[in-house]
Amino acid sequence: MRSSSTSPHGGARLVVELAESSLRRDREEKGSLYARAGIADYWIVNLVDRVLEVFREPGPEPAAPFGWRYQSVTTVGPEGSVAPLAAHGARIPVADLLP
Repeated sequence: MRSSSTSPHGGARLVVELAESSLRRDREEKGSLYARAGIADYWIVNLVDRVLEVFREPGPEPAAPFGWRYQSVTTVGPEGSVAPLAAHGARIPVADLLP
């Protein structure tokens, strides 16, 4: 399942995936595609481990499935919060994203 926020110029600024059985695919294949598309902020709500995985700083990586990968990956637990790059100052509690 995917959700995105679009920029005024039509491109997505944040993509959020909810992952359980698709976790590997979301990390590797979709992550590489989103990085290649220049999506600066990609989040995976990891339902298996009950954490939020935050992917940022897309860059070229020849070994990645689509030639791009996120250079920064941060895992945030349910007690933490995260701020979308497109909404400076806004904080979203990770617990609010988990069922």
